[in-house]
Amino acid sequence: MHRWTIRCTRWLALCGWLAATASAFAAYPDKPVRLVVPFPPGGATDLLAREVSHALSVRLGQSVVIENRPGAGGNIAAVAVARAPADGYTLLFGTFGSLAVNKSLYDKPGYDPLKDFAPVASVAYLPNVLVVHPSVPARNVAELLALARREPGKLTYGSFGNGSSSHLAGELFTHMAGVRIDHVPYKGSAPAMTDLIGGRLTMMFDSISTALPYVRDGRVRALAVTTAKPSEQLPGVPTLAAAGVPGYELTAWFGVVAPANTPAAIVDRLNAEIVASLAQPELAARLASQGTVPFPSTPAQFGTYMRTQYQKWDGLIKSANIHLDQ
Repeated sequence: MHRWTIRCTRWLALCGWLAATASAFAAYPDKPVRLVVPFPPGGATDLLAREVSHALSVRLGQSVVIENRPGAGGNIAAVAVARAPADGYTLLFGTFGSLAVNKSLYDKPGYDPLKDFAPVASVAYLPNVLVVHPSVPARNVAELLALARREPGKLTYGSFGNGSSSHLAGELFTHMAGVRIDHVPYKGSAPAMTDLIGGRLTMMFDSISTALPYVRDGRVRALAVTTAKPSEQLPGVPTLAAAGVPGYELTAWFGVVAPANTPAAIVDRLNAEIVASLAQPELAARLASQGTVPFPSTPAQFGTYMRTQYQKWDGLIKSANIHLDQ
C-alpha cells in the first residue's frame, strides 16, 4: 500500500508537471522575443530580419525585437544565442556564413552550428553582385581579371565581415580565377559600400538588395551576379560563370535557429508563423523588390539543408586552403 501511494504521488506530480509545461508552451510567447542579427543595421541581413520580425510580431502577438550583434563574421551573435536559455525567447537570424561556413573557416568559432542550434526555418536567399567603383577601368569581368593580373595586389575588395558571404564570394573568385585581390573586411555591408562609393575600394561582392540603388544611380557599376542564373533585378548583368569564371556559384541564404534543446512545440510554433508570414503577398512583394526570394522549410528540412551546405563549403574551404584567424 505504501509503495502504491508513492507511485500515485509520483504519477500525479508528473502529470502536474506535464500540464504546467503544456500550459507554458500554449501561452508562448508571453513576453517579447529577441531576434539577434549578426551584422549592423542597414545591410541586407538586417533589412530582411526586420521584415521578418515585423511580420512575426503580428502573428505571435508579441514584439520581436531586433538586436544587432556584429563581429567575427557572425560568430559573436551565434555564440550569444547558442548560450542563451532554450526557451524560444532568443533566436538567431543566421546567414549561410554563421550556419554553414564559419565552422570550417575559424579554428575556434566558439560554437557548432550543427550541434548548438535547433533549426527553426529557412527564410530566403538572394544573389550577391560584383560591383566596382565607376573609376575602375573595367567594363566587364574579363577586363577586371586582366587588370588584376597586370597589377597583382593593387586591387582591393571589401566585405561585410570575415566569413560573410561577401568575403567568401571574393575568396572563391580570386581562387578560381587565379588572381590576387586584397581583402578588406568591414563590420557590415553599409560601411563597406560607403568606402566603395568613396573610391577607397576597388570592388565588392554585395547583396542585390543593398547594392541595387547604387547601381541604378551610377555610384557603382555591376559586372556580374554570383548565382547560377541571372537576376531579374539586374537585366543584362551576366553570371560570373558566364562572364569569365566557369563553374562559379554562390548563393547567400538566411534562416532562423534557436538554442539547442528548445522544446519542439515552440520550434514548431515559430516555424508555422514564419512560413505563414513568407506566404503573405505583401511580404513576398517587398522581398521581391529587394531581389530576395522566399525560401520556407520545415525544421527538419532546414536542418538537412544546413548540413548539406556545411559539407559543400567545408570541402571547398579545405581544397582552396581558405583560413581565418579568430
